[in-house]
Amino acid sequence: MPPPRTRGTALRQRLAELRGPDVPAKALDARALAALAANPGCERRAILDGAGVDKATLADALGSPSAFGQSQFALTRGNAFEAKVKADGGAELLRLVHERLDPGAAPPADAALPDLSAIGPEGRTARTALALREATGATGTWTLLDHPMIALDVAGSPAFLEPDAVVVHPDGSWTVVEIKSFPMLDGSADPAKVGAAARQAAVYVLALEAVAARLDPAPRVRHRVLLVCPKDFSNLPTASAVDVRKQRAVTSRQLARLTRIQDIADALPEGTCFSPELPAERLTAAVESVPATYAPECLAACELAFHCRKRSRAAGAVTSLGRSVRAELGGLTTVEDVLAAARGESGDPRDPAVAALRRAARLRADALGTMCH
Repeated sequence: MPPPRTRGTALRQRLAELRGPDVPAKALDARALAALAANPGCERRAILDGAGVDKATLADALGSPSAFGQSQFALTRGNAFEAKVKADGGAELLRLVHERLDPGAAPPADAALPDLSAIGPEGRTARTALALREATGATGTWTLLDHPMIALDVAGSPAFLEPDAVVVHPDGSWTVVEIKSFPMLDGSADPAKVGAAARQAAVYVLALEAVAARLDPAPRVRHRVLLVCPKDFSNLPTASAVDVRKQRAVTSRQLARLTRIQDIADALPEGTCFSPELPAERLTAAVESVPATYAPECLAACELAFHCRKRSRAAGAVTSLGRSVRAELGGLTTVEDVLAAARGESGDPRDPAVAALRRAARLRADALGTMCH
């Protein structure tokens, strides 16, 4: 068995071949890693993200342009709100952390705000690690790290991540802060958006745990993060503590799966390449050679969602109807199979899914018959 370094080098070379000659890798960010955790069964996304393929460019080349991503207006609004939250040395942000997560600690009157500037992502990562170590050692004080840079190993390569903020508490524990521009109405926000924010924050928690593990003693990385949003329809900040233990566990498992991405790459046909410069027919064949697990939730999380939805619908796959429907249908994987089972043309009547479909078909027929009479 070759040593790990050799295997890692071979994998990086293989992933570079999949991207195409002279195509730079698109760096993974926290949003991409969080989306992987949201759909862990999709081999297509795993190999494309692992290889650093720009999926938005790929979607354009496939003829299914992506509508995924924030508008310029949303980005501008988000940046303005974040600046407001962090004004005056982050006084309001620290007040919210103290109020929601650590009310027993001393109020954050004189918090430290270290300078994290450095050259390049590696330099910023090193500077952040140093600032975290110094803040952890300065017990009894609050420290706010504004846009720190932390690294997370993904398939043998570092992914550089930039949370909105990390707060070091007086007891030396660390908290991730996520600042979003969607509103909290009467103390609660859109569950789908909160879920996406929690998955993203869980990626930062994992990366911080790797930093903490290198310190002795290792400080505690809190699994309750602070989500800061506008209150109701104003621009005033409010916050909620969000437990991300579940999201952290799912993300950790998915990242472990990514480290075995070599298995997916090895199963691809010889010469497979995802370069957007390829003819459309060859590029489509390359993408289709990797199994996808499409679900409607992909529309909010993946640049290839429109392409995969089109293929899923063409194949009559029940996954296009949603994961909950797919789970209820058991071994029935296509709409044609479902309809045939409902009509009594196929399927084992002892199968609970088949029995439920036939019962529903009878009830529908009875209801329509009653209406006709």
